[in-house]
Formats: sequence, structure tokens, C-alpha cells
Amino acid sequence: MEKIVRRYPIGVQNFEDLRNTNYVYVDKTDLVYKLVHSNKVYFLSRPRRFGKSLLVSTLEAYFSGKKELFKGLAMERLEKEWYVYPVLHMDFSISKYMNADMLRSVINNRLVEWEKVYGREESENTFSLRLKGIIQRAYEQTGMQVVILIDEYDSPMLDSNNDMELQAEIRGIMRDFFSPLKALGQYLRFLFLTGISKFSQMSIFSELNNLQNISLRDEYSAICGITEKELRSELKTDIEIIAQANEETYEEACAHLKLQYDGYHFSKRCEDIYNPFSLFNAFASKNYENFWFSTGTPTFLIELLKQSQFDIRELDNTTATAEQFDAPTNAITDPIPVLYQSGYLTIKGYDPDFELYTLAYPNKEVRKGFIESLMPAYVHLPARENTFYVVSFIKDLRVGNIDSCLERMRSFFASIPNQLNNKEEKHYQTIFYLLFRLMGQYVDVEVNTAIGRADAVVKMQNAIYVFEFKVDDTPDDALAQINSKGYSISYQADHRAVVNIGVNFDSATRTIGDWKIVSVPHT
Repeated sequence: MEKIVRRYPIGVQNFEDLRNTNYVYVDKTDLVYKLVHSNKVYFLSRPRRFGKSLLVSTLEAYFSGKKELFKGLAMERLEKEWYVYPVLHMDFSISKYMNADMLRSVINNRLVEWEKVYGREESENTFSLRLKGIIQRAYEQTGMQVVILIDEYDSPMLDSNNDMELQAEIRGIMRDFFSPLKALGQYLRFLFLTGISKFSQMSIFSELNNLQNISLRDEYSAICGITEKELRSELKTDIEIIAQANEETYEEACAHLKLQYDGYHFSKRCEDIYNPFSLFNAFASKNYENFWFSTGTPTFLIELLKQSQFDIRELDNTTATAEQFDAPTNAITDPIPVLYQSGYLTIKGYDPDFELYTLAYPNKEVRKGFIESLMPAYVHLPARENTFYVVSFIKDLRVGNIDSCLERMRSFFASIPNQLNNKEEKHYQTIFYLLFRLMGQYVDVEVNTAIGRADAVVKMQNAIYVFEFKVDDTPDDALAQINSKGYSISYQADHRAVVNIGVNFDSATRTIGDWKIVSVPHT
């Protein structure tokens, strides 16, 4: 294959820079055109690294009348009348908000920049009065309505989530800043806000009656991210390059990309969406690595899961109404909305009879990264040690040495620090779940997420191992449950050997006690 140089927009969030520097761009301007001609006040929630900032920058370029940047794109064909509007663009993700003064500085800095262009009256001594004055003067001086673009509006609230006193002060500042917007509708051509979460008691959501939340709408579900159709058409060359680099066929590369980075859904009938950040990193490096978790999982999210005593085994398959995972919140106390809005969970199904959504991990990349982030929080061991144990378990099972695998598992639990004195069965089940989920990154593993399935099923090349764990019970009782529930029946027609393994966990010693291994005859 002739060597082709492709520039990928990794970390590039400015549309003008992207277009002028010949970066790869997946055309979303047909949706942008629909957006700007359908309504004028919008909110869009998407996970981090999904292209929200690039979308905002695209809107800024459009409303600034930069027609030349859209040459060859859908917008060039669709838009017949180009106008130049005054654009006020505010990005709250530019800072970390460790105290309220940091937020005041960010807002003041932006207002000063706008005031250099549109002026300021002496009586404008609050954020709300200054913003109101800027909007009115921009309209009067240009004769055009004003466009307001607010990116990552919720960054200050997310940064202060664990400090209620600070968050209350930050909310007050934000309410003051946004408060003029409702009364200035006649001056506004377009208002667009992005974020991850929707915080109530913010004048944006409670007072802007005409605000359209497009986060769960089918028609805008692909406005950020890359669809299967876009991948196979606009990025076909890139698939061919990564396939060649990994000695795969084109279809094998597509399957690899799908398993690793696909699987997001943002509405009831949304087609599969790929994470653009991970996809472009994979193309740039020609490797199928886990890119989304390079900055790690937010500490507050792990603490929230632990404090709420949420059963993390439910993350493989949980149900919720739209109000339960996409509604405005006063404070982040329920993990489900945060997990969905942050991209750790996504929509995997919808039941119209009960108006229930099924949520689960979107893909292999997210599941692996999230489990690896959770593991140290539950066992208090370094990630490197966890990986060592998991790989060792798999090596033992590959050669059929189940006793050695369980001995290693016994050592693993024995190495967990003594201060972990939680003796509830759910706690141990959670650690087993995390262990087997990590093993599932290397071999085929089914982990119990529903009634009628063993705790874990590990499928190796020559054997299938069916595990059932009990706490302060007996291995015989564990095996009896496997038999009475018929956990291994569906595997007996397989050509591989089927082995049932009953294991007892001793809460007094906080490690594995006895176990029993029984080979199952084929039917």
C-alpha cells in the first residue's frame, strides 16, 4: 500500500485550526445546519472527549460567517445566506475550581475581553449586569442578534462536588452570571450550552423555558462521535492502514475497532457511536489500546460508588427511566446519572411499554479501564499487583491447574490489607466480580449478573470452568447450587471439558478456605 499521511485531530478543538491545517474531519455540518435553523436555545450533554468543544467551535465559525472553512462540507451545499453575528464564547473547562475566586477570575477575564470590544457602563458592577450590558451593546453596535456559546458549563460544580459549602458559593456565582439570559431573548439569535451533568437550582434549566435538551433525541444522537457508516466511508483509508499495521484483514480490523471503541447510544433508536478520541488515537498509533482512560477515573466517582454502597455488578446490565439518569440534580448522590453522563454506561436497550432504558458498559475499552480503576479502591493493592495475579490465574487455567489457580487466589485475598474488615458477603462477591472481569480482558469470561447463572464461567481453549463461591459455607453446597440451578448444562454440548468448581470463602481469615473440583460428563 502506498504510504498515506493522515493528520488526526487529537486534542484539536478549534474548527478553524482543524480545517486550515488539513486534519481528518468527519462532517457533522448537516446536523449543525439543522440545529441552527430549528430552534435557538439548546443544551447538549455528552461524555468527555466526545467532541463537544469542537462542535461549539464549529458553531462559532458558522455564526462568525467563515464560509470558506465549510468548503466541501454539507454546510456549503445547505446554507444559502451567510451572516456575521456577534459571538460570545465561554469555555468553563479552562480552569480547575478549587475555590470560588478561581471561578470569579475566569468569568471576569472573559467579560473584560468582551468589554474591550463592546464597552462597559460604570454602573455595571455585577457579573449579571456586565453580561446584560455586553449583550445589549453588541446588538446595538452590530445590528445583529447575539450568539452565546457556553462550553462545559458544569465544570465548576463538578470540581466542587465534594465540598457542599464551596459548591453553594459557586452556584450562586453561576446563577448571577446566567440570570440575564431569560429576559434578553429578543437580543439572542442562538444559545448553546454543553456539559456532562444537569444541575438544578441553576437559572439555565429552571428559567429558560424555551431551552431544548437534545441529549436524548434520536435526530441529534450522532452530532458528536462517529457512526458505523461514517467510519466505513469517511475513514475507510484509516481502517486499511491500521489493518495492514496489525496484519489483519479489513473486516478483522473493523471487528477489532467495534469491540474496543464502539457501542455508545445516546437515544432510544440511536445507531452505534464510536468514541472519536479513542478511534483517532488508535489510527494515529496503529494500536488498539485503551486511550480513554489515560487520565484515569475521577476520584469523586469511585468514592460515590463506595459511599452509596452501589452493587457494581449491576453495571453490566441495569435499568432506569430517563428521569433517573438524565434529570437535573441538586447534588450528585446517585452514581447512575454520573456513570451515564460521564460515558461509563450507555444505553443498550429501551422498553417502550415500561419506558425503561437498559444501561451497560459501552465497550471493552471502558469496561477494562473502569474495572482497573475500581480494583485498587476495593482491595487497596497497587494496580500492578492486581494485574500480576490476574495473569497468573489465567496461566494456571490454561494448563488445567485449578488447584494452583485457587492457591494463588487464596494468596491474593490474604495480601489485602487487614484494615479492610468488611465481612459482608456482598463485599467479597464484589472483589470476585472485579477479579473475573479483569480476567475477561484476556479470555472469554461470563460473570454473574442475573439469576440463574454461576458466579463466573471461564472459557479456555480446552475447558470451560464453572465457578460458584460461598461465604462461610461449604464447597459441597456451592456444587449443589451449580447442579440444582443447572448452571453448567448449557456447556455440556461443547467439545471442551466442563469442570464445576465449588469454593468457600472464610470471612474469619478473609481468604479462600476449601474448594472442590468436579468434572462434568458430556451428554
